[in-house]
Amino acid sequence: MLSVDMENKENDSLDVKNSVENGRPPDPADWAVTDVVNYFRTAGFEEQASAFQEQEIDGKSLLLMTRNDVLTGLSLKLGPALKIYEYHVKPLQTQHLKNNSL
Repeated sequence: MLSVDMENKENDSLDVKNSVENGRPPDPADWAVTDVVNYFRTAGFEEQASAFQEQEIDGKSLLLMTRNDVLTGLSLKLGPALKIYEYHVKPLQTQHLKNNSL
């Protein structure tokens, strides 16, 4: 946990904390690895959340993930991987694009 925090300080990924929702910055692009892990734990994917930690998926990486990345790159069971992509990753990507295209 400490190494992740130190890494985020170096990358300046969490220096801006104007508005925080549920302990995470509102824009997924600003999420640290721990924010991504906590998001999936909160969403009911406790077991699968560790895969995001192991692969060091932060918010920017999450927004770049393809369906194939989630289904094969994280070594998750197919059912949870499909749900994670369709109901979480894809909507987060869509919302991020919508918010940043204005």
